[in-house]
Amino acid sequence: MSEQEPLSIEHRPNGVTVLTFDNPDRRNPMTARLTEQWQHTMRSLREAPDLRAVVVTGTGPAFCSGADLDELADRHAQGLPGARARLSAFYRAWLTVRDLPVPTVAAVNGHAVGAGLALALACDLRYAAEEARLGAPFVRLGLHPGMATTALLAEAVGLPRARELLLTGRLVSGTQAAAMGMVHEALPAEQVLRAALAVADEMAAAAPLAVRLAKSGLAQGQPTVEQALTWEALAQPVTTTTDDFREGIQAHRERRPPHFTGA
Repeated sequence: MSEQEPLSIEHRPNGVTVLTFDNPDRRNPMTARLTEQWQHTMRSLREAPDLRAVVVTGTGPAFCSGADLDELADRHAQGLPGARARLSAFYRAWLTVRDLPVPTVAAVNGHAVGAGLALALACDLRYAAEEARLGAPFVRLGLHPGMATTALLAEAVGLPRARELLLTGRLVSGTQAAAMGMVHEALPAEQVLRAALAVADEMAAAAPLAVRLAKSGLAQGQPTVEQALTWEALAQPVTTTTDDFREGIQAHRERRPPHFTGA
């Protein structure tokens, strides 16, 4: 891959793909080029039959610093209708990570700010460096929050805490983020990617169809017990017809790790 590309892609043999933002001198902003590459990558990954999990991380001191402020200012100069259309397209492009059928893990190696935080929140699981700074300081820039942060942050930390963070624009450390549920765990920076890969490997070792259907069920938000039972009554019987289910039962009886193929 060209050294100029802001996104590096690694496909691992076990079906885990690692996406790394690679513009550390600028703290990995969401430039037009990175956005274009991100969209192409998401389309490609959605069609990859052997994909098991995706890990997103960054190089240097930042995970992602959010929208490129120079490009954002250019959108402002276009007037309200043009800015609205371009921002909507920009945010929707990045949120396509939520459309991937497999689990996604954010390895927040450093600062995650604004839309960069929203991207991490859009992933299924999040692990952050203890000293990283995370937040959505839109109001401190004269901006309304964007990229569905009002929903994603509330989903992660609850509405009362989301109000506090969004209305003040306050940044928190990775350790504080873990305490409030914004991320699942805070670790020393050098351990973050390792932890994210470990959980991705664990999910990749599980039965692919079962994992994909479980993700689909969880994507429904907070269903009632009746709604959950209705979904599970559809999804669980599907998995009982697979070779992987038979392999899982056989491996359990033989007290060995199962080898799932996705069939």
